[in-house]
Amino acid sequence: MTLFLGLGIAGIVLLVLSLIFDGIFEGLFGGALSGFFDGLLSLPVIAGFLSMLGFGGAIVLGTTGLGTMAAIVAGGLAGIFAATLIWKFSKVLMRDQTDSTPRGDDLVGTSGSVVTAIPANGYGEVLLRLGGQPVKLAAKSPVPVERGTEVWVEAALSTTSVAVRPVER
Repeated sequence: MTLFLGLGIAGIVLLVLSLIFDGIFEGLFGGALSGFFDGLLSLPVIAGFLSMLGFGGAIVLGTTGLGTMAAIVAGGLAGIFAATLIWKFSKVLMRDQTDSTPRGDDLVGTSGSVVTAIPANGYGEVLLRLGGQPVKLAAKSPVPVERGTEVWVEAALSTTSVAVRPVER
Protein backbone atom coordinates (compact mmCIF):
# COMPACT_ATOMS: atom_id res chain seq x y z
CA MET A 1 0.00 0.00 0.00
CA THR A 2 2.92 2.34 0.70
CA LEU A 3 4.08 1.99 -2.89
CA PHE A 4 0.66 2.95 -4.23
CA LEU A 5 0.38 5.98 -1.92
CA GLY A 6 3.89 7.00 -2.98
CA LEU A 7 2.85 6.83 -6.63
CA GLY A 8 -0.23 8.94 -5.89
CA ILE A 9 1.79 11.57 -4.06
CA ALA A 10 4.43 11.55 -6.81
CA GLY A 11 1.65 12.22 -9.32
CA ILE A 12 0.44 15.22 -7.33
CA VAL A 13 4.01 16.56 -7.08
CA LEU A 14 4.37 16.07 -10.84
CA LEU A 15 1.08 17.91 -11.37
CA VAL A 16 2.40 20.86 -9.36
CA LEU A 17 5.62 20.79 -11.38
CA SER A 18 3.59 20.73 -14.58
CA LEU A 19 2.38 24.24 -13.79
CA ILE A 20 5.97 25.35 -14.27
CA PHE A 21 7.41 22.89 -16.79
CA ASP A 22 4.47 21.90 -19.02
CA GLY A 23 5.46 21.40 -22.63
CA ILE A 24 8.88 19.91 -21.84
CA PHE A 25 8.07 16.40 -23.09
CA GLU A 26 6.45 17.77 -26.24
CA GLY A 27 9.64 19.70 -26.97
CA LEU A 28 11.94 16.74 -26.48
CA PHE A 29 13.27 15.05 -29.59
CA GLY A 30 12.85 18.26 -31.62
CA GLY A 31 9.07 17.89 -31.87
CA ALA A 32 9.38 14.51 -33.63
CA LEU A 33 6.70 13.04 -31.37
CA SER A 34 4.26 15.94 -31.53
CA GLY A 35 2.03 14.56 -34.28
CA PHE A 36 2.12 10.97 -33.03
CA PHE A 37 1.25 11.52 -29.38
CA ASP A 38 -0.55 14.88 -29.80
CA GLY A 39 -0.45 15.92 -26.13
CA LEU A 40 -0.43 12.45 -24.57
CA LEU A 41 3.05 13.07 -23.17
CA SER A 42 2.12 16.31 -21.42
CA LEU A 43 2.97 16.53 -17.74
CA PRO A 44 -0.67 16.98 -16.59
CA VAL A 45 -1.71 13.79 -18.43
CA ILE A 46 1.19 11.78 -16.98
CA ALA A 47 0.57 13.25 -13.50
CA GLY A 48 -3.13 12.38 -13.68
CA PHE A 49 -2.35 8.82 -14.72
CA LEU A 50 0.27 8.37 -12.02
CA SER A 51 -1.95 9.83 -9.28
CA MET A 52 -4.93 7.70 -10.17
CA LEU A 53 -2.78 4.59 -10.52
CA GLY A 54 -1.39 5.15 -7.03
CA PHE A 55 -4.51 6.28 -5.20
CA GLY A 56 -6.82 3.89 -7.08
CA GLY A 57 -4.50 0.98 -6.33
CA ALA A 58 -4.26 1.99 -2.67
CA ILE A 59 -8.05 2.16 -2.36
CA VAL A 60 -8.51 -1.30 -3.93
CA LEU A 61 -5.69 -2.80 -1.87
CA GLY A 62 -6.94 -1.25 1.38
CA THR A 63 -10.66 -1.96 1.00
CA THR A 64 -10.65 -5.39 -0.63
CA GLY A 65 -8.68 -8.54 -0.18
CA LEU A 66 -8.04 -8.98 -3.92
CA GLY A 67 -4.29 -8.52 -3.77
CA THR A 68 -1.61 -6.47 -5.46
CA MET A 69 -2.32 -7.55 -9.04
CA ALA A 70 -5.99 -6.50 -8.81
CA ALA A 71 -4.89 -3.19 -7.27
CA ILE A 72 -2.49 -2.60 -10.18
CA VAL A 73 -5.20 -3.39 -12.75
CA ALA A 74 -7.84 -1.24 -11.03
CA GLY A 75 -5.37 1.62 -10.51
CA GLY A 76 -4.19 1.34 -14.10
CA LEU A 77 -7.77 1.52 -15.42
CA ALA A 78 -8.48 4.51 -13.20
CA GLY A 79 -5.24 6.11 -14.39
CA ILE A 80 -6.10 5.58 -18.04
CA PHE A 81 -9.56 7.05 -17.46
CA ALA A 82 -8.13 10.12 -15.67
CA ALA A 83 -5.38 10.61 -18.27
CA THR A 84 -7.95 10.44 -21.09
CA LEU A 85 -10.17 13.02 -19.41
CA ILE A 86 -7.24 15.36 -18.79
CA TRP A 87 -5.99 14.94 -22.35
CA LYS A 88 -9.41 15.69 -23.88
CA PHE A 89 -10.01 18.62 -21.55
CA SER A 90 -6.62 20.14 -22.37
CA LYS A 91 -7.33 19.77 -26.11
CA VAL A 92 -10.63 21.64 -25.64
CA LEU A 93 -8.84 24.40 -23.74
CA MET A 94 -6.12 24.69 -26.38
CA ARG A 95 -8.74 25.14 -29.13
CA ASP A 96 -10.37 28.04 -27.28
CA GLN A 97 -9.64 31.14 -29.34
CA THR A 98 -10.33 34.73 -28.40
CA ASP A 99 -11.36 37.48 -30.75
CA SER A 100 -8.59 39.07 -32.75
CA THR A 101 -6.85 42.05 -31.25
CA PRO A 102 -8.18 45.33 -32.65
CA ARG A 103 -5.78 47.17 -34.94
CA GLY A 104 -5.61 50.72 -36.22
CA ASP A 105 -7.21 49.75 -39.54
CA ASP A 106 -10.32 48.71 -37.59
CA LEU A 107 -10.91 52.41 -36.85
CA VAL A 108 -11.54 53.32 -40.48
CA GLY A 109 -15.22 54.25 -40.85
CA THR A 110 -15.87 54.85 -37.16
CA SER A 111 -17.01 58.11 -35.67
CA GLY A 112 -15.65 60.05 -32.75
CA SER A 113 -15.40 63.53 -31.34
CA VAL A 114 -12.64 66.12 -31.42
CA VAL A 115 -10.95 66.63 -28.04
CA THR A 116 -8.31 69.15 -29.14
CA ALA A 117 -9.11 71.40 -32.12
CA ILE A 118 -7.53 70.33 -35.40
CA PRO A 119 -6.00 73.09 -37.56
CA ALA A 120 -6.08 72.75 -41.38
CA ASN A 121 -3.45 70.13 -42.39
CA GLY A 122 -2.31 70.03 -38.77
CA TYR A 123 -2.77 67.68 -35.85
CA GLY A 124 -5.26 67.70 -33.02
CA GLU A 125 -6.80 64.93 -30.90
CA VAL A 126 -9.93 62.82 -31.25
CA LEU A 127 -11.67 60.40 -28.92
CA LEU A 128 -12.75 57.16 -30.62
CA ARG A 129 -13.95 53.74 -29.48
CA LEU A 130 -11.82 50.72 -30.40
CA GLY A 131 -13.01 47.33 -29.18
CA GLY A 132 -15.48 49.06 -26.87
CA GLN A 133 -12.76 51.08 -25.17
CA PRO A 134 -12.24 54.83 -25.53
CA VAL A 135 -9.01 55.67 -27.35
CA LYS A 136 -7.53 59.14 -27.74
CA LEU A 137 -5.45 59.50 -30.90
CA ALA A 138 -3.73 62.25 -32.83
CA ALA A 139 -5.85 63.34 -35.78
CA LYS A 140 -5.14 65.18 -39.01
CA SER A 141 -7.70 66.89 -41.21
CA PRO A 142 -7.45 68.90 -44.46
CA VAL A 143 -9.90 71.45 -43.00
CA PRO A 144 -9.94 73.06 -39.55
CA VAL A 145 -12.20 71.20 -37.07
CA GLU A 146 -13.40 72.71 -33.79
CA ARG A 147 -13.43 70.97 -30.42
CA GLY A 148 -16.54 68.83 -29.85
CA THR A 149 -17.23 68.27 -33.56
CA GLU A 150 -18.22 64.77 -34.62
CA VAL A 151 -15.74 63.30 -37.12
CA TRP A 152 -15.34 60.18 -39.28
CA VAL A 153 -12.07 58.31 -39.55
CA GLU A 154 -10.94 58.12 -43.18
CA ALA A 155 -7.58 56.39 -42.71
CA ALA A 156 -5.17 55.11 -40.09
CA LEU A 157 -1.96 57.09 -40.63
CA SER A 158 0.00 55.21 -37.96
CA THR A 159 -0.66 53.31 -34.76
CA THR A 160 -1.25 56.59 -32.93
CA SER A 161 -2.76 58.88 -35.57
CA VAL A 162 -5.71 58.94 -37.95
CA ALA A 163 -7.00 61.09 -40.80
CA VAL A 164 -10.50 62.42 -40.13
CA ARG A 165 -13.19 64.54 -41.77
CA PRO A 166 -16.09 66.35 -40.11
CA VAL A 167 -19.47 64.60 -40.25
CA GLU A 168 -21.87 66.50 -42.49
CA ARG A 169 -25.52 66.31 -41.53
